[in-house]
Amino acid sequence: MTANDPAAGKSKLRSAGLLVLVAVVAAGLAALLANISTRKAEGKNPTVRVVAIDDDTTDPAVWGKNFPVEYDLYKKTAEMTKTRFGGSEAMPRQPTPEDPRATVAQSKIDEDPRLKTMWAGYAFAADFREERGHAYMLDDQTLTRRQVVVKQPGTCMQCHGSVYVPMKKLGNGDLTKGFEKLNAMPYMEARKLVEHPVTCIDCHDPATMQLRITRPGFLEGIKALKASQGVKDYDPNVMATRQEMRAYVCGQCHVEYYFKGPEKRLVFPWSKGLNADQILAYYDEAGFRDWTHKDTGAPALKAQHPEFEMWSMGLHARSGVACADCHMPYMRVGGQKVSDHHVRSPLLNLNRACQGCHKWEEKELKERVEQIQGRFFGARNEAMDALVSLIGDLKAAREAGRPDAELESPRYLQRRAQFLLDFVEAENSTGFHAPQETMRLLAESLDFSRQGQIALRDGKFKPTVAIVNIPPPPAPPAPAPAR
Repeated sequence: MTANDPAAGKSKLRSAGLLVLVAVVAAGLAALLANISTRKAEGKNPTVRVVAIDDDTTDPAVWGKNFPVEYDLYKKTAEMTKTRFGGSEAMPRQPTPEDPRATVAQSKIDEDPRLKTMWAGYAFAADFREERGHAYMLDDQTLTRRQVVVKQPGTCMQCHGSVYVPMKKLGNGDLTKGFEKLNAMPYMEARKLVEHPVTCIDCHDPATMQLRITRPGFLEGIKALKASQGVKDYDPNVMATRQEMRAYVCGQCHVEYYFKGPEKRLVFPWSKGLNADQILAYYDEAGFRDWTHKDTGAPALKAQHPEFEMWSMGLHARSGVACADCHMPYMRVGGQKVSDHHVRSPLLNLNRACQGCHKWEEKELKERVEQIQGRFFGARNEAMDALVSLIGDLKAAREAGRPDAELESPRYLQRRAQFLLDFVEAENSTGFHAPQETMRLLAESLDFSRQGQIALRDGKFKPTVAIVNIPPPPAPPAPAPAR
């Protein structure tokens, strides 16, 4: 073999190429190992405490200095994105000195005027809009026209503002006493005490970042529920598992409730159970009504966002899936595993929210959800038509001078039909959290509406439920004599 031998030249080139390849692979492995080491370090030390936070730090921007990833995600709750059956697009409006909002959610009562009929004489007939993200919860509650129609109590602030610190201060360190004082305040007076919508401190212990319950309403409600199941003195902050807490912190607000007594105490009506029939039985036993229906005189009830109750009736709850698993699923940011604080519909985040458990394509998952919601919406419309028809017949009978004794049975049936329908109407999953339960409630509602119409036509008709006499509300106290 000579120096000019072509075979020798090829051999040298192959050797040189192999050396270059080995060098590139070695450099790549070194970079990979360095990256893994960095990510492991990030995972072990996910935050750098650059500011001190304590049990009085309400500003989420301050928490965000220590937890920038979560804070950046939290700020995204200001985004407005519509799904097929829920969510909201930004509707422009002309700001005014009384209402400086440049955008709002679309009006549900304009989209479906039957809601005005259902709520005739109640503040929701004046203003009811699609839900928006947590970023808007305080402003939308403060600026709703319902505040004009009725002077609301400070109790409403429990679910719309960061009230943990204000309640502590009102109670001089006693959270329950502060809770009671806040409830009794006029809303606008309570509003002056609150700076932010629900923030970090409402769900997290600032020392340990563990989830915690900060709302006395939930603490009292879950204690009553557990007592009905044979568990005494239940305290979720001590006795609940972490997975349970990933639902309970949401259940502090996404629940059915009422204002009890002249002190307007926030109460979750769970001592008989969580389903709508049990809650209705609670209200019947207490003789409670939210208002007297303007057109019919029925002792009406208004259901409020019972997502926690409906989730509890569904398969996800039975399978140990918590609210946060779907609405705040885990995600990777660098080497950190964080819960997505964007807090949005799983339909807008199918990969993380659903595909961890359900191994189907996003298109099929979305179609399955929308099929459930579409069927629910059709049944909801049938129940709504039946209720509006009963209200029309009752109104006509009342205007014709029918005595109250003859209207007692159909009025109670309206109360029952309306509450069951409103329970799933106010629940924001459009039937998805518990599809079979929501369809059952709609069928029951429709049936009670039709029974009410039969009772109006046939005085001998015996409804399938016992008729409960709900006493009229006490008369307001007479004004003090002038001096």
